[in-house]
Amino acid sequence: MGKKLRIELDSNDLGQVCDGLEMRAKAWEDTARYLATGQSPDEFFIAEECRDADEAESIAQHYRSILAKIRDQVEAQSGW
Repeated sequence: MGKKLRIELDSNDLGQVCDGLEMRAKAWEDTARYLATGQSPDEFFIAEECRDADEAESIAQHYRSILAKIRDQVEAQSGW
């Protein structure tokens, strides 16, 4: 595990960070689904580069884990 850092952002900036993480998680979830089923989630879909559906799902879960940590910390401070 890497060194823990403390970063201060205003709520609007943090919202933007979370939106970006959400988009990345969805991109990896869509890639995992595509690699597992062969079906594209929509006509504009571009798969992420990875070995297989398991790797894509693992990466998606990592993004979801980061989002959960951020939300837990925000809730512990004051709610959001």
